Amino acid sequence: MNIEYKVNQQISADEFIDLLKRSTLGERRPIENIKCINGMLNNSNLIITAWDGSRLVGISRSITDFHYCCYLSDLAVDEEYQRLGIGKQLQVQTQAQIEPTCKLLLIAAPAANDYYGQIGYTKNERCWVLERGSEIIT
Repeated sequence: MNIEYKVNQQISADEFIDLLKRSTLGERRPIENIKCINGMLNNSNLIITAWDGSRLVGISRSITDFHYCCYLSDLAVDEEYQRLGIGKQLQVQTQAQIEPTCKLLLIAAPAANDYYGQIGYTKNERCWVLERGSEIIT
C-alpha cells in the first residue's frame, strides 16, 4: 500500500461524505445536509487528504490563520485503513503547513479521547462550547 498525501486537493461533497461514512466520524457529522457539507469544505483553508490510488482514505480538515491557531475540525480515516499511522501522518502533514508559533487545537471524538495525549497533545479544560441552536444569553 502506497498512501499519498495531498495539500488542499479539491474533493467533492460526495467523496467527503463517503469517507465520513467509512470512518467513525460519519455518525457525528451532518452527512445528510449537503449545504452544510459543502460549506465545511468550501470554507476550510487547510485540508490534507490521504489517498490509496484514487480512493480517498483519510482527511484532516482545518480552519487556521497559520500563525497563532489551527482548529483541526475533522480527522477521519477509513476504518479499513485505521491503525496504519494515516491519522497521525495527516496531523504531521497539517502541522507542517503551519508556523511553529501556531497551536493545533481539536475536540476529540469520545472513542479517541485517550489517543491524543499519547502523541503529544495536552488536555485543556478551558474549552467552552455553545451548542447548535443555543443563543448567547443577554
